Amino acid sequence: MGTLILHLHLVRHGQTTFNKYNRLQGWCNAPLTASGLADADRAGHKLKGYDFAAAYCSDTSRAEITAKRILDINEAAGHARPELTADMHFREQCYGYFEGQDMSLAWTAAGGPHGAKDYNDIVAKFGLAASRDFLKEADPFHDAESDEEYWTRVEGAFQLIASNPNLKDGDDVLQISHGNTLLSLGHRFGGPDLDLSERPANGSVTVLDFDTTKPFSQAVTIVSYGK
Repeated sequence: MGTLILHLHLVRHGQTTFNKYNRLQGWCNAPLTASGLADADRAGHKLKGYDFAAAYCSDTSRAEITAKRILDINEAAGHARPELTADMHFREQCYGYFEGQDMSLAWTAAGGPHGAKDYNDIVAKFGLAASRDFLKEADPFHDAESDEEYWTRVEGAFQLIASNPNLKDGDDVLQISHGNTLLSLGHRFGGPDLDLSERPANGSVTVLDFDTTKPFSQAVTIVSYGK
């Protein structure tokens, strides 16, 4: 099998009301704000020079609306419009019981039993994987995704892209993503010089090279992050 490297353009969806109010937003939906619609349009103009061979997003309204606005601008610039595939594998991390709660309160609940005061403290002391496992542990229903559950699902999203028979080596692919997922990809695949102190902003673009012929653990290279 020959090389098949895809250039994935991962856009963080536009700002939502939950982003504005600093609330955890994983599988739940909140509407885009006026700024969020502008985020999507800004990303669309940034990407209007690309011929996208495929487009993917999570099955959340914030991701689908962002994707459609980007594709509207791309199509108006003269490019063929790819079919948009919305699928649950592209969703943000599931926060379970803590969906919609104030971020600082949720992460204090998760980190407190382990002597960590907030999200950054959890990551600094125990690593990003622990933030997921601690939240699942603190969830009285244990519906929040563990680190293993999260990565199994995310890997499924990349498998969905890799299984597209119409994609060929060098193709550009649009993918609407989420803040914590982009941060997680940065932690897993970024080098030591990558600044991961903050999640990429709403409407920012992260570019990954995805080698579909390799195991997932070796398949992703970060070209640019949160630009």
